[in-house]
Amino acid sequence: MAATPAPPTAPPKPTWDPRSPTPMPWLRPTIRIRLTLLYGGMFLIAGILLLSIIYLLAAQALRTGSQPLFKIVDFNGLKVSSNDCPGIADGNLSLNEFNAAISECIDHQRQVALDNLLSRSLLALLGLAVIAFAFGYAMAGRVLSPLGRITRTARAVAGSDLSRRIELDGPDDELKELADTFDDMLERLQRAFTAQQRFVGNASHELRTPLAINRTLLEVHLSDPEAPVELQQLGKTLLATNERSEQLVEGLLLLARSDNQIVERGPVDLAEVAGQAIDQVAGEAESRHVTIRGTRRPAVVQGNGVLLERIALNLVQNAVRYNVPEDGWVEVTTDVQHGQAVLVVSNTGPVVPAYEVENLFEPFRRLRTERTGSDKGVGLGLSIVRSVARAHGGHIYAQPREGGGLVMRVTLPI
Repeated sequence: MAATPAPPTAPPKPTWDPRSPTPMPWLRPTIRIRLTLLYGGMFLIAGILLLSIIYLLAAQALRTGSQPLFKIVDFNGLKVSSNDCPGIADGNLSLNEFNAAISECIDHQRQVALDNLLSRSLLALLGLAVIAFAFGYAMAGRVLSPLGRITRTARAVAGSDLSRRIELDGPDDELKELADTFDDMLERLQRAFTAQQRFVGNASHELRTPLAINRTLLEVHLSDPEAPVELQQLGKTLLATNERSEQLVEGLLLLARSDNQIVERGPVDLAEVAGQAIDQVAGEAESRHVTIRGTRRPAVVQGNGVLLERIALNLVQNAVRYNVPEDGWVEVTTDVQHGQAVLVVSNTGPVVPAYEVENLFEPFRRLRTERTGSDKGVGLGLSIVRSVARAHGGHIYAQPREGGGLVMRVTLPI
């Protein structure tokens, strides 16, 4: 008898998280600071070289020749007084001593002049360096302003607004070439994205009609009381499969529609939306022995009520269906925090590795499975939630809960 193969195990948890912040961020200055340091540093180096040349030239000019500028040959009856050179005022000096005192005094004054030139030049250089760094910082900001415009456009595009363009004006330099290339890329992305949405929408609409016909035919056959038991069982199986296909089509339609920006908006209270979702799932939660609890405070946002209700419904349904067999619970809360409306759905359930959480938001993906094959849904629930949240300018965050289960946090702008 062949040995039973061992069940597949989850891959080991990676020891390094690529999303972790870079250590010691202060050692990585921004490009504006680096340009400022480059401009100021170049000015400072040039100033130091210029000051050195001026100092050397001045020193050479003051020390030209090894002989003194003048020499006293006869000083009978000469009387000299000086505050800077008091040694020459001594009347008892001989002629040679008097000339030596004058030479020493002149050398001292030369050194004093050089020292004054150096100290004042250094002060002037320091002041000009401060001005140069400030001017360099301002100029770096002006030079990098097109990059800031490109960054803001890229951030808007990341929020699912592919209609934004940079449209940078100015000379045909490297920055304008970069902006034009980015605009061309956005144009191609928008065309591809629009074509994909149109295809999904058209295909889903085309599939609705035959699925509705199949459902009608199956219901008619199942309503026949004289139908054999085997035929009725087959009809129920086909009806369940058809219903699953209809859910898949509706999910694809909703996913395609919610990837666009919401045009029609109105005030929607997340507390009311969450309450309606709980009412719809209450029967299923009772049959699965799952308790729903939580405090829901008013949190009004501007959006589409139908799509926002789908967010709450999908999250609550997943929390109920992917729960523990006995004594499970689901907690649904709404509140306003830091100027944003917050919907939090947490539950008990199986342990979810942190590195697999992001995969749950991909279409047709489940924990440790790649395709659908479960009676708990069609695999589009969390994809629809993320798509609808993004269309409203919000985000959804998932975090494994200690002991099993997940904590789903949806934030929407008020």
